[in-house]
Amino acid sequence: MKKIITLLLVSFLMTACSSKKEGNMLVQGQIKGLKKGTLYLQKMKDSLLISVDSISLLGNDQFRLTDDVASSVLYYLTFDGNTTDKRILFFGEKGTITINDKVEQFGYHPEIIGSKNQEILDRYNTVMRKFQNKRLEYIKQDFDAKKANDTKLIAQLENDYNKLIRRKVLFTTNFAISNADSEVAPYLALTEMYDASLKMLDTVNNSLSENIKKSDYGKRFQDYLNKIKKE
Repeated sequence: MKKIITLLLVSFLMTACSSKKEGNMLVQGQIKGLKKGTLYLQKMKDSLLISVDSISLLGNDQFRLTDDVASSVLYYLTFDGNTTDKRILFFGEKGTITINDKVEQFGYHPEIIGSKNQEILDRYNTVMRKFQNKRLEYIKQDFDAKKANDTKLIAQLENDYNKLIRRKVLFTTNFAISNADSEVAPYLALTEMYDASLKMLDTVNNSLSENIKKSDYGKRFQDYLNKIKKE
């Protein structure tokens, strides 16, 4: 009898702490090993990170969160509202998105299923990790060269590093153009093409489909272009 009462109490607490809101995006999944805590579904609005839904978990590591998505944007799934070192970043969109992770490694290697934009962003990030690893190699080599006062090597490394940055920008430009019917394209232009020329940015913007130009990131990208053209 006590076990039944306990189970009913846990069920009640889960229901009481879960949001009753409805939306066209359902985010569900499991955080293995989570015994107690609160998960927040968050997104940026007017430069502020806001919570759109949350659920307090007690004795259950499965969750369901929801929001109304007008335009696909990045969402944060945070543990106890901590976006510094415990977060999962993913592209939210209409439909059901399943996110599975482990509490000990929360945010490092989550499984995200159901978001087409996320699949595209994952492909981009896979290549970017190679660029990042190469960049770290250059930083280490540059440190050693300066320590040895090897001016010739320092100059060579600087030249090679600049070439790496140009390749990265070119790859990002081509990737955005190749995915011009995805919100990922203007998102990358806004966040990863700060070293790109105005011509490259215009090329990406002109390649975007009409639907993407009308999206949240599409509008932000157009505003950004208008701003830098006035400077």
